[in-house]
Amino acid sequence: MAATLGYVPARHEASTYICLWMALRDEEDRAYPFRRTYVARKCRRRAETLKSVAAATGAILFGHTPVMKTRPAGIGSSRADWMGSLSPELTAMPLKYLAVPGSHDSFTFWVDVQAPVGPDQKAFVKYLATIFRHMAKKVMVKWSMTQNLTFKEQLDAGIRYFDLRVSSKPSEPGKEIYFIHGLFGHKVRDGLSDINSFLDKHRKEVVFLDFNHHYAMEAEHHAYLISMLQEVFGSKLCRASSVEAITLDFLWERKYQVIVFYHHMSAKGCPVMWPGNKIPAPWANTTKPNKLIQFLETTLQERSEQGSFHVSQAILTPKVNTVAKGLVWGLRNYLVERNLPAIMTWVEAQKPGAGGVNIITSDFVELTDFANTVIKLNNLLLSDERDRSRAA
Repeated sequence: MAATLGYVPARHEASTYICLWMALRDEEDRAYPFRRTYVARKCRRRAETLKSVAAATGAILFGHTPVMKTRPAGIGSSRADWMGSLSPELTAMPLKYLAVPGSHDSFTFWVDVQAPVGPDQKAFVKYLATIFRHMAKKVMVKWSMTQNLTFKEQLDAGIRYFDLRVSSKPSEPGKEIYFIHGLFGHKVRDGLSDINSFLDKHRKEVVFLDFNHHYAMEAEHHAYLISMLQEVFGSKLCRASSVEAITLDFLWERKYQVIVFYHHMSAKGCPVMWPGNKIPAPWANTTKPNKLIQFLETTLQERSEQGSFHVSQAILTPKVNTVAKGLVWGLRNYLVERNLPAIMTWVEAQKPGAGGVNIITSDFVELTDFANTVIKLNNLLLSDERDRSRAA
């Protein structure tokens, strides 16, 4: 997409603008081919804004920055077996009616700063990253990472939906696939193996794997990934069928534990790959919690009554100015933590069931007792079911 006044870069892309003031500060000595372009003028204005902010706050770019804690005190009680512990009334309900906690960009707990910038980035971002290398990547890390917990830790905490973006490495021979969010993460096979190991030990737990973005992937890459999913999970993979038929009882009876959604035509015809339209995940694309909440309410009202699960993305997305102002803090400390109370208040007020929430995703799921809060919403369904039984 070309840069326009209305274009909002992704959080990891936005972070690289902060490098531009370094590139443009010595104009007499530098002659970048993009300097006179519209993009360069626009970026320079943003870079100058950043420079002013840094000067006013005394921040030193790329120097010492506040340390991001990797494990806050208290992740919450373990919910490794919460699905298996649900009452029979709930396990007989369609999964589309249950409240399920999920994570956004689930794999970003580790990124490879030694690898090239990912193919999900614009050309000029890649160009800047080749010039500034580790300096640019240091900032990208702070705005690309949306989770601290590993797959196993997320699973132990109760997370059951995983938002997955994948890519090949264009400069690497072979067909290996990696997780990607601006920077490359672990090999997909390693992540899938970790999830499968958890499922082997927790036979009544079910996960949603949502492969919703694919980069630098040709037909052979898709075939390789689909084959990998079948190889790793085998008979645990749930065959695509009517969403309304999918209950925990149904899955347990067949020993299914994995529902894979694959947003690409390459998976069409594969019986264990569910199409992406079966799990819509509307995106608010805002930094304002009030706008996010309004969007979440509106999209719940518009939720299809039949034929799909539903993801409520309870996340905020920074713009370029957000990154500039919060440069030394990063996504978690600058945007997520300060707005979590408002977002969690909305989550706590929700109700699952027809017309209600289904899957809810969050950044940094360990910062609050997010997973447990979502899981407890299912008690509201249980109360309703028992009220109906008494009335009958």
